[in-house]
Amino acid sequence: MADFTLARARTLVSQLEVDVSRTSICYACLCVVSFPLDAGDERRAVYEARSMTPVLWHEGLDEYALAVVRQAAEARVRDAAPALEELERRGGRSAVARALVLRLADDLARRTRTELRIEAEARERLALAPPELN
Repeated sequence: MADFTLARARTLVSQLEVDVSRTSICYACLCVVSFPLDAGDERRAVYEARSMTPVLWHEGLDEYALAVVRQAAEARVRDAAPALEELERRGGRSAVARALVLRLADDLARRTRTELRIEAEARERLALAPPELN
């Protein structure tokens, strides 16, 4: 069986229910991929994902990735069964794992932007509250 291309893997991963907060991976390590994504540098993010995915795989991405893709395979999501086989065979070196890292990195970047925006708005309004209410 031919290995997954990154494009095929990304199509599959886009259909999965993933949540960066449910993983045990290091956010600082994931930021190596999320920073270029957030800056709009897709090419750099893909490059960084290639080197960081095996590291993240050993930090706990393995359990999360296998569980998420296994659940999709059980639900008969298109390409999930062969993706699971590839993850089991190639682990952190698979296109499926890289696609998952790119998706989680994007999730992290979006969450961080949202949290920073909320914090900035709250900080501006904090001055309006009387000190005795703080």
